[in-house]
Amino acid sequence: MNLPNKLTVFRVILIPVFLSFYLLEQIPNNYLWALVVFAAAALTDTLDGIIARKYGLVTDFGKLMDPLADKLLVVSALVCILQGSAVSILCLILIISREFLVTSIRLLAAGKGTVIAADLWGKLKTIVQMVWICLVLLEKFFYLNQGHYYWWTILLEYVEMVLFVAMVGLTVLSGANYCWKNRRLFEDT
Repeated sequence: MNLPNKLTVFRVILIPVFLSFYLLEQIPNNYLWALVVFAAAALTDTLDGIIARKYGLVTDFGKLMDPLADKLLVVSALVCILQGSAVSILCLILIISREFLVTSIRLLAAGKGTVIAADLWGKLKTIVQMVWICLVLLEKFFYLNQGHYYWWTILLEYVEMVLFVAMVGLTVLSGANYCWKNRRLFEDT
């Protein structure tokens, strides 16, 4: 197994570590630790792609597992963060549905001997998701440790709202684009 694929597997291993820090509030600074683990996992996503392309280590395993590892990481974080309001739950269902749809298309393509790599819209969606999650974790850490908001945490909330809307919009756009680009897979079914 090459280094990029090891980084992908490591990202999957970090998911339960992230969840433990996020969910166990008795751990001091749990949101900060969750942020550190999530950011490290997100960094492995960037590194594995750079290394794989630079050194010609792109594999079918990496093309399939890298996006799946991203989905597992992001969806795990989103399920933890987006609990409560009807809007949040609706957006979460939309995001998870898109991920199942794209994964299903990838599996359909793999069954026909084709591996589909992530495209620009999907990568942009993932970046926005990961940045949004990091900002939410940072805000939770500051609020929990300070007990009140400062002007910059209120600014942070506005940035989070803009990124949340962008994240949902990119989810729909990238999902529709993915279906359109791979519509030929449905012709034989």
